Amino acid sequence: MTPRARPMTPDDRRAALVEATVPLLLEHGRSVTTKQIADAAGVAEGTIFRVFDSKDDLVTAAVEEALDMEPFFADLESIDLDQDLRARLTDLCRHLQDRFRGIFLLMSAMGMVGPPKAHRHMEEGRRRAEKIMVAVVEADADQLTCTPVQLVHMLRMLTFSGTHPHISDGHILTPDQIVGTLLDGVLKKPQKKKDS
Repeated sequence: MTPRARPMTPDDRRAALVEATVPLLLEHGRSVTTKQIADAAGVAEGTIFRVFDSKDDLVTAAVEEALDMEPFFADLESIDLDQDLRARLTDLCRHLQDRFRGIFLLMSAMGMVGPPKAHRHMEEGRRRAEKIMVAVVEADADQLTCTPVQLVHMLRMLTFSGTHPHISDGHILTPDQIVGTLLDGVLKKPQKKKDS
């Protein structure tokens, strides 16, 4: 006889339901049903209401989970600081694009025009992300015509607009294009005249 699995604690059950709900929100938005969630989590539908007061409470918890910045911080902190500035900026841009894409997809699926007002610690998270990103580039401060803070700000703004499907008119910029624009501009280098 196979031993029964140990029952989940309410906190573990909540976490499992939230985890199952996030991808369903991207697919179905607010129209996701508790049956779909229960099926994805492998539980009976009534189990949801043992740990959440309503479907809306579960959806709110799932949105919070999807917007959680901790995985983003870990991505930023994983950047190899021994690379040259261009490679570090390109890695930063990739992580920013991944973060922005996830947010844009969620907001579109949920019919949101901005992040939820109740999203916890948003400003604190922005400051922490900026601090990590500045640390990634500040070793090269003496090569810059701006401060590392300004460089990070420009990178964020270019990446945001170049990744947003509407702002970019569907022409999403690559990390190489964004970093190249920042570091090199768009003018061709003048060709050296040949000695006659």
